[in-house]
Amino acid sequence: MMILLATALIAHAQEDDFDKANKYYEDKDYDSAVRMYESILDKNVESAALYYNLGNAYFKKGDLGHAILNYMKAKRLDPSDEAIRHNLDFARQFSRVRMEGVTLNPIDSFLGSVVDPYRLNTLAWISSILFILFFVFLILRYGLGMWSTATKAGAIVSLVLLLTVAGLTTFKYRTEYLTERAVIVADDSPVYTGPSDQSDKELEGAPGLVVKIIDQSGDYYNVLFENMRRGWIKKDLVAII
Repeated sequence: MMILLATALIAHAQEDDFDKANKYYEDKDYDSAVRMYESILDKNVESAALYYNLGNAYFKKGDLGHAILNYMKAKRLDPSDEAIRHNLDFARQFSRVRMEGVTLNPIDSFLGSVVDPYRLNTLAWISSILFILFFVFLILRYGLGMWSTATKAGAIVSLVLLLTVAGLTTFKYRTEYLTERAVIVADDSPVYTGPSDQSDKELEGAPGLVVKIIDQSGDYYNVLFENMRRGWIKKDLVAII
């Protein structure tokens, strides 16, 4: 009972902090709102709403990098939320650097558009259900000797759906979780040809640009931009999604 009471008190305190942060935001005190939202995150509490509101506060402050970072964290937790998707797309339009010459793989683009609105655990649950359904049809056929047209069709359809959804689940995990991504959050963010500021400058980054982390060396990440250009950027200039 004491554990349950303590848990309830903690949850109530966190809810109070969230309401206070929202009040700061409504009063246009965006610095205080950011501090309050961040203090909730420091307590190992996270939610799509928390990241979304924090992204809004950073955007109002003019901090595009941290705004996009938190919108993307919110989208990972709730990819079906239209407000999160809209604000993320809107914020990314303000980046002062455009990635020219982007060549996207049409297959990856199509698969990405299919899995984008779904959480990873949702796809995993669907895969599990389809596996159980396919297993049931196998039991009907080989365990009970029932191999009617309907049973055969059900086994084939469930197998095809299982392979399809399992493939989509693997794709989403590989692209959004297995691949480490980061957002540039610093205003001055040079990208070099090597892991040193003595190397030649490859390009000038900008807050809000999303990169894939390929490797690391010392204080630098080797990153891949959306237009397939690569370079080395200091770790403290980016934030991991």
